[in-house]
Amino acid sequence: MKLYIKYMVSLRCKMMVEEELRKLEIAYSLIDLGMVEIAGEIYPQQREMLKNNLLKSGLELMDDKKSILIEKIKNLIIQMIHHSDEFPKINHSDYISQQLGYDYTYLANVFSEVKGITIQQFIIIHKIERVKELILYDELNLTQISYKMNYSSVAYLSNQFKQITGLTPSFYKQLKGKRSGNLENV
Repeated sequence: MKLYIKYMVSLRCKMMVEEELRKLEIAYSLIDLGMVEIAGEIYPQQREMLKNNLLKSGLELMDDKKSILIEKIKNLIIQMIHHSDEFPKINHSDYISQQLGYDYTYLANVFSEVKGITIQQFIIIHKIERVKELILYDELNLTQISYKMNYSSVAYLSNQFKQITGLTPSFYKQLKGKRSGNLENV
């Protein structure tokens, strides 16, 4: 049996869920982003206690099929952008459709209906967040970041970055330098 958990997007979240499962003596075989596979049985009172305990931590046990599907889409995108070393070489719509086993048009319609933005907009927002992280780490230049994030060119990355943040990547990097300098003077 699988349980789906909303807002479970990091290792810390997985650890919190694991702790709650241990406290409630619920056997599980797998904990992944947004999902727990229960090994044995879960009793209604255990499920209710788990739901309440997760809410206290900012996580939400989901029951609605559309919400579960939305979380799967979001977790797949977050995994692809933030926790993977390489982007899939096929386009995002085919990748998402293959991974979830649904027609992309259906997924896109459900996602837009519930979230109020398209899957593509969600991907772009997360790609730019990842680019911001990579700029701040200062390990890669913009050309390398562009390649790593699967942009066709540095110009396209810069254009999209400016549309989302209102800043150019180089200005964003300068701001980082100014913030570091200000901290050193304190």
